[in-house]
Amino acid sequence: MPRELNPGPVPAATLAESVARLDAHGFDPGDEDSLTNAAEALAGLAANRSFLGDLLLDGLRTGGAGADTAYGPQAIMLSPPRNGYFLRANIWPARGDPAFEASGAASFVYGLPHDHNFDFLTVGYFGPGYASDYWEYDYASVRGEIGEPVDLRFVEHSRLAQGRVLHYRAHRDVHCQHPPESLSVSLNICAASPAQGWFDQYRFDTDAGRIAGVLNPSANEVLLRLGVALGSDAVRALAGEFAEGHPSAAMRRVAAELAR
Repeated sequence: MPRELNPGPVPAATLAESVARLDAHGFDPGDEDSLTNAAEALAGLAANRSFLGDLLLDGLRTGGAGADTAYGPQAIMLSPPRNGYFLRANIWPARGDPAFEASGAASFVYGLPHDHNFDFLTVGYFGPGYASDYWEYDYASVRGEIGEPVDLRFVEHSRLAQGRVLHYRAHRDVHCQHPPESLSVSLNICAASPAQGWFDQYRFDTDAGRIAGVLNPSANEVLLRLGVALGSDAVRALAGEFAEGHPSAAMRRVAAELAR
């Protein structure tokens, strides 16, 4: 399951102070000092009980979120990608909340077992927090084919309580989230690297222990599939070349499928 971090009591920090602290050290989840610094920065921001409400209020007063804060219907971008990371807030509606009733569970990735192709830290900020079933697996042991068996090792069922800081490890931790008992909010520090788009993110059939789908087809994969579908012999030949020697395992797998 995600690694639990315990930054200890830290003073409340503003969003600007948290960003400055992260900018000073960057975010390298493979480095313990960087990970500790990021966990403390995130805990400090979570201890600031008014910053997010103030941010939303400012957005409403000025006509809504701008390009620098917009991320999606569920998430609010708190800082743009920089120095290997970005900050966001995630909104988790409960069953019966208007957003849940209007959009359905799938819109909030509830009930969808999946991994991530990037590391991130998360902390419970508001509300009781979503619950998750957690598994682990070995990314290097799978080819990424739909229906492929995976050795998913169940770890536990737990909840992202307020103040709890977790480190989700790329290509290792798998979770299936469930709606919280009441509206909840989490804060994230997400690793941001141009290379991560070349690595698959999977959804899983945990009952069968298999890969059920790929969640992040790259733009290049879409272009390759489109070219082959349009009947281009040149693109099909390129797919053959990619299948033999592309540096991305994800692209090699897709290209091999298209080159057949």
